[in-house]
Amino acid sequence: MAQLYKANGEAFSVHPKNGTDFELEELQEMVGGLIEIVHLPKGMIAVVNEEGMILELPLNDAMAVLFGMPLWGDVLVCKSEEVK
Repeated sequence: MAQLYKANGEAFSVHPKNGTDFELEELQEMVGGLIEIVHLPKGMIAVVNEEGMILELPLNDAMAVLFGMPLWGDVLVCKSEEVK
């Protein structure tokens, strides 16, 4: 199950529109721009805005707490097979 962690502290479950995997346009909409994939433990990935730091998006505190890494802006966390 995919979770969208907003930079403002909100988090909620999201599902692919087609029911199986997220398409590029969906991912770009969720993170507000070009995407970058960050590999996480246990076959999970974080989909982030590729230019989050350059655009000075807010630091996503949930990512620092959950995964011990600085990620900026809204972040989608899902299984790697949910993105094709």
